[in-house]
Amino acid sequence: MSSTPSGDREKVVSKLPPSLQQLLKIRTAQLRIDIQHAVEEGITAWRGLGSNLSPVDTAGAKSFSTWLPEGQWDTFRTDCTHRGVSLIQGLAQSVSLWLETHPAPGVQRPSVVRRIVVCNQKGGVGKTAVAAGAAEAMAEDPDTLHPVGVSKHFAHALAEADPDATPVELEDLPGLGLRVLLVDFDPQGHLTKQLGHDLLPLDGDSLTKHMSGDSHGKLKDLIVTVADERFGDRLHLLPSCTDAFLLDVKLSGVRAREAALERALSPVESDYDVILIDCPPSLGLSMDAAAYYGRRRDSEAPGNSGILVVVQAEDSSADAYGLLTSQIDDLRSDMHLELDYLGIVVNHYDARRGYIATSSLESWMAIRNPRVVGLIGDLKEQKEAVRVKQPLLAYAPQCTQAVALRALAREIA
Repeated sequence: MSSTPSGDREKVVSKLPPSLQQLLKIRTAQLRIDIQHAVEEGITAWRGLGSNLSPVDTAGAKSFSTWLPEGQWDTFRTDCTHRGVSLIQGLAQSVSLWLETHPAPGVQRPSVVRRIVVCNQKGGVGKTAVAAGAAEAMAEDPDTLHPVGVSKHFAHALAEADPDATPVELEDLPGLGLRVLLVDFDPQGHLTKQLGHDLLPLDGDSLTKHMSGDSHGKLKDLIVTVADERFGDRLHLLPSCTDAFLLDVKLSGVRAREAALERALSPVESDYDVILIDCPPSLGLSMDAAAYYGRRRDSEAPGNSGILVVVQAEDSSADAYGLLTSQIDDLRSDMHLELDYLGIVVNHYDARRGYIATSSLESWMAIRNPRVVGLIGDLKEQKEAVRVKQPLLAYAPQCTQAVALRALAREIA
């Protein structure tokens, strides 16, 4: 609730049904309005009505406080008496009126499907966990509040890198409610297994076959739902198949092979707002196809799609980062691509590892183009979620990693 008054306001205390309090909290967060201003507007509108509204069930009403302009509450109390309703009933009608006249905003759909290529040619940096967590955060229920914020280490690093930066605090925000497709582009199939699904059979259809021109059916028939009520039917997965180990060989004989992934996925793009590609740890032809898929298309805004690089706070990640960016730069120049970096995510961070971790983080933060957009801690909840084959944000939605992944999703969505 609103806790800091602005201007000449006074604190008022009354009661509201818990359901109305929760709806008010969610709706004001969706509309980015302070609760105090919503209640003020609701009372003003209610006082202007020619008659009372239908009674609101106020059974079980609990304490509710906010800040209103000086004098408004006393005048409202008098109006309630004159109109023959209790103060609690009048407040409930006022809040209900505000909710009715301020509907929840629709989810903002991108005009061009957002394509996020999550990559690093070094294995073990946690690309899969970052891809899955960011996708889960993007698909969360827009009519429910979820804790969002960055780790204290990232907040400190941001302040060190930019002393004028606005402090980042933990806050409850509505889910983004986007329709998201996760593509397991790694033949090892870690993403598919972590989310509790089986790899596609070798003798059936697969993304590899669609990319190489050997498909047997429609790609959409291979897509499965990541089932959990917090995602609704918004989070989907294109599972991996071990035939992807042969993808580079198959692509070598394909015409315009750099566009093979785009050709395969284009039939399903209209069904989604965001498509995240969990890339294999390689710099081969498959990586070329993934990078090409993330290029900026005609009329697409800069930063809508592109490359998200996942690293760790240690030296070998820096070496791998150099190899990856060299390949991206070559693609840009050789094929004249507008290929944007969406940022760097430092994963598996643990300050308790001492100087190597903290100094490496400082080095990553010193890179301004692309900049660090997320810092994800190395905590037990992610490992536990993998063990039980559940999405992290369903298994431990309040954990520090989940909170940081929601902040990352808002940076890149």
